[in-house]
Amino acid sequence: AEIGAKISRIAVPEGAAFKTGQTLITFDCSLQAAQLNRARAAQSAADKAYSTNRRLAELNSVGKLELDTSEAEVRKAKADVAAGAAVLSKCSIAAPFSGRVAEQKLREQQFAQAGQAILDIIDDSVLELAFLVPSRWLAWMKPGTAFQVRIDETGKTYPARIQRLGARVDPVSQSIKVNAVIDGKFADLMAGMSGKVLMTPPAN
Repeated sequence: AEIGAKISRIAVPEGAAFKTGQTLITFDCSLQAAQLNRARAAQSAADKAYSTNRRLAELNSVGKLELDTSEAEVRKAKADVAAGAAVLSKCSIAAPFSGRVAEQKLREQQFAQAGQAILDIIDDSVLELAFLVPSRWLAWMKPGTAFQVRIDETGKTYPARIQRLGARVDPVSQSIKVNAVIDGKFADLMAGMSGKVLMTPPAN
């Protein structure tokens, strides 16, 4: 949440998928909308006062101070409208990427504080794997190396490929971290699963 407000609607429930740009959360911003309308009315009044003073100034019927003051009031009113519009634009939260809702931390009609987490969302378009291998495998293991991984939760084996290698070797365990990705789309896989890497080093 970027503003403190009551949650009016959470459009996507836990576990459900969403698309980039889809509205996830809507806040009750009736107060903020009223404040913006008030600021717009004040701007309209300031515009009219400044326009009148400009005409009077052309006739030398108003002082420069009054003209400058009315012009400053117009600038202040415009700033108030811009600030109100900026706040009102934060009354809904759109999805920054396509993914799924992992956890709903607040409910509808609850009050969210600015900066408070409401939904925990994940991008599951690419599922990553993280595991350790012996550092001596660096002699043959490279990004792009293909292998298989057996996932415990499904009992199935899936293709994968190495994406990147860790930046340093652990001198105690003589191992290095490897990041890989599942090679393809599989509906039965989801974030948080675990399994066994099936990889055999070359005979030589």
